[in-house]
Amino acid sequence: MNRRFALLIVLSMVLGVGVGWACNQFLSPGQAEQAASNLSIITDLFLRLIKMIIAPLVFTTLVAGIAHMEDAAAVGRIGAKTMGWFIGASIVSLLIGLMMVHLLQPGAGLHMQTAAAANAPAMASTDAFTLRGFITHLVPTSIVDAMAKNEILQIVVFSLFVGTAIAALDNKAPAILLLVEQGAQIMLKVTEFVMKMAPLAIFAALASTIATQGMSMLAVYGKFVLGFYATMGLLWLVLFAAAFVVLGKRAVPLFGVIRTPALLAFSTASSEAAYPRILDALPKVGVRRRIVSFVLPLGYSFNLDGSMLYCTFATIFITQAHGVHLTVQQQIFMLLLLMVTSKGIAGVPRASLVVIMATLTYFGLPEAWIALVLGVDHLLDMGRSATNVVGNSVAAAVVAKWEGELDDIEDETPDAGGEPAKLPA
Repeated sequence: MNRRFALLIVLSMVLGVGVGWACNQFLSPGQAEQAASNLSIITDLFLRLIKMIIAPLVFTTLVAGIAHMEDAAAVGRIGAKTMGWFIGASIVSLLIGLMMVHLLQPGAGLHMQTAAAANAPAMASTDAFTLRGFITHLVPTSIVDAMAKNEILQIVVFSLFVGTAIAALDNKAPAILLLVEQGAQIMLKVTEFVMKMAPLAIFAALASTIATQGMSMLAVYGKFVLGFYATMGLLWLVLFAAAFVVLGKRAVPLFGVIRTPALLAFSTASSEAAYPRILDALPKVGVRRRIVSFVLPLGYSFNLDGSMLYCTFATIFITQAHGVHLTVQQQIFMLLLLMVTSKGIAGVPRASLVVIMATLTYFGLPEAWIALVLGVDHLLDMGRSATNVVGNSVAAAVVAKWEGELDDIEDETPDAGGEPAKLPA
């Protein structure tokens, strides 16, 4: 199924480029604009479907996740170290993405502002960007109002309170918890249905963009994709360096055994698909299973390094392409916003699109601008999924080392089959 879906994605990209080129070459500028407008109906419909599922999806998945985190309190020391690593890794990922997108400038000079000048501000709104405004905006006056407006940050805060309250109750409110868990399962299934439209939306997004912008957009997309993978490579180097500092030479066999899970995540564009493989692989390099079983579930909720890198990189790329300038203060707020909102939709297909849309909306920018990256999102999803696997594997090994639960029974060099060899007695 994954291979078939990936093939559909590739075919939709090729077809979208072909149709867009034909419209650009054989239609008058007015006709090409009209064709792009008609094609964008499909993209708009897809984006509306995503908006439709944001509020219930974030609420149910985050409440269910927080409600089951009582183990983190029971082993507070391990939980604190784990969350400390996650927060540090998230900050590093966001900063690397921000630094590299400014260095590479993949969207500079595109001047797409003119195509949407009717409702596109030249400068992001600064009305909400005071310390008082930001802090008070975190807490909703009404959760119903927050959900109606898709205020994802407020939904996250409310969900944290509800999930923590359920976890603190002696009986864990089983009826409510069961309802939330079933709601989360339903919303994940709805999300799966919505994402089946992704090939059609990708076709429409590419076709409409190239119809109006021409084949020169392919060079822009190429620069964007290559720039992201170069940035991701830098993050991998940072993760390896951090692992080497903490683990020493044990970092080498660690990266050896997670090679297969990372490749699986890359090929399927799903870090969840690699989860069973990581659970099996990490104990082979001495990470005790109780640490793996504790850290990985938390990591899949709170430590998506590749996704956070992409959110920063893609958001700034979109603003560059539309000629919108974010001040230093706004970029700091953007990092804080991404840090919080990205924690609410872990494990959701195309979760980064939801986070980026919420970020654009928070800055008063048109959420439809996300269509610019929609056409190549799958290519980038492959890389960020693999990066999520690497980041969580390193986190588990580091926490095991800090806790003295990294066993010394394995050799430091995996054999040809990826399996570590035992040390001689």
